[in-house]
Amino acid sequence: MSARDMQTPTPPALDPVTLAVLKGRLEQIVDEMDATLYRSAFNPTIAEAKDACHGIYDPVTGDTLVQGAGGLPIFVGAMAFAVRAVIRRVEADGGLEPGDVYLFNDPYEGGTHLNDFRLVRPIFRDGKLFAWMASVGHWLDIGGNVPGGYNPKAVESFQEGMRLPPVKLFRAGVIQKDITAILDANSRLPMSNWGDLNGQLNALDLGETRLHALLDEYGDATIAGAFEAFSDRAEAMMRAAITAIPDGKYSFEDVLDNDGIVDEPLTVALDATVTGDRMMLDFSRSSGACLGPINISRSTTIAACYVALKHIFPEVPANAGCLRPIEFGIVEGSLLGADAPRPVAGYTETILRLIGVVFGAVAQADPDRALGGPFGTINALSLSGRRGDGSRWVMFSFFGGGLGGNPETDGLNHANNPISTATIPPVEILEAAYPVMFTQWALRPDSAGPGVHRGGVGAIYEIEPLVEADVALLGERGKAAPFGVAGGGPAAMNEFHWQTEDGEASPPMVSKITDLRLPAGRRLRLETPGGGGWGDPMARKPEAVARDVRLGFVSRAKAQADYGVALDPAGQVDAAATAALREARA
Repeated sequence: MSARDMQTPTPPALDPVTLAVLKGRLEQIVDEMDATLYRSAFNPTIAEAKDACHGIYDPVTGDTLVQGAGGLPIFVGAMAFAVRAVIRRVEADGGLEPGDVYLFNDPYEGGTHLNDFRLVRPIFRDGKLFAWMASVGHWLDIGGNVPGGYNPKAVESFQEGMRLPPVKLFRAGVIQKDITAILDANSRLPMSNWGDLNGQLNALDLGETRLHALLDEYGDATIAGAFEAFSDRAEAMMRAAITAIPDGKYSFEDVLDNDGIVDEPLTVALDATVTGDRMMLDFSRSSGACLGPINISRSTTIAACYVALKHIFPEVPANAGCLRPIEFGIVEGSLLGADAPRPVAGYTETILRLIGVVFGAVAQADPDRALGGPFGTINALSLSGRRGDGSRWVMFSFFGGGLGGNPETDGLNHANNPISTATIPPVEILEAAYPVMFTQWALRPDSAGPGVHRGGVGAIYEIEPLVEADVALLGERGKAAPFGVAGGGPAAMNEFHWQTEDGEASPPMVSKITDLRLPAGRRLRLETPGGGGWGDPMARKPEAVARDVRLGFVSRAKAQADYGVALDPAGQVDAAATAALREARA
């Protein structure tokens, strides 16, 4: 059966109460799928950090119909392209059966990077394709030159790991063991991946069971009508939100430190044009494709825009309808439209810069929706080696920083990036799973961008391997600070150091390094950026600055230099000295 051989039921008119009930029921199904994987995955990146996502997708277009509350937002946007890739494969294969499941990680066919493995399953009703269900999760190791997959020196995807196009893992419900054998042979930690794969399959099993029960209760036509209504509502709300922005062209650009190969900045530039209820996001001025692993595919660029717009317009429901009023200008073969085999392992760094420039452009159009630049790097850090018994270990983790200030509040301290609802893996889990000890895990003073609403503060992580460890870091924001908006100031930049016999060292590429081997007991330290500030720092209430000093977020020196606030020896605001400082800067 072709993926397009579906006779869509005639959708009935649905009242608002029924729509609200169905929206909650469908989102609950996907939330349960998320929870099933989180509780059964073997690797902490999924089980603890929740680097995964599930959803329900249109049978013909692959468009996102329903997502859960806890799924990774960047995956939600990208998964529609993944399902479309499977639909194309089904057409090429000439058919589809109940019980089929497609598996792939191809970053140029609806993927993100090689670590993210996708499972796509058709849902049939009375012999007709009704919808697709999909699961994606970040597997811990998929081969390549660097354990964990983040190879800062990769110049082609073959150096990043195994690349798998859409293939049938299950045919009519029968697992294809030759596929699992290939997966096992291409990982340093096959049991970890095997556990994650089974967790994803269990999530799909549960989701299919729950969806069939809902369809039996309400009828296929009713649920199909609800899907259509949800998308139409998202489109209408996005059009209304765009209409509220004054017509015009708003430009913003930012840079990446380097690509890990050539130490030159790369530009992510946006020209956003608002015309009535439509928006054009044109990235044509951005840099061309680079040698190193921070390229992204066109589908990933669009998915990142989806995430950025969801932050700016949080009231708009998250489904494919919200992108209908948006057009994209992405140069084929560029940094933001890369083709195979350009390396893409560090896609997270590029999409963070891309999300930031969307924030920056909208800040010019509507300061009341402006967001200061987030810390803008996941700091993908991997430590690996062998334990005393000879067994291999690979610790991959990402780390937090400060989010930007906004019109209502300060930015979050030690938060995760806006690509994600994931959590930073707890220190207790990492120390229990791997031969490492965290000797510091703390907030980083003076890292927040100043503003009426300051950015959030970053963090300091100091790690001591208990056995010899190979270290690789793929990070960013070592040269260009997270920006402030509406008069707010920039935040502190990223820093990475490690101990040597002669003192501390740092990477020649500032934020990226591999081939670093640390003896047991020799520490490394990561100091992450804060978020950019919102609004003029001199308008921040002096009492708020004094509180920041008491909490250790801001030093006395920075309180005076950035905010014009003087404190007495007891830490209270010196009103006369503060007035004089601020008057001198008026």
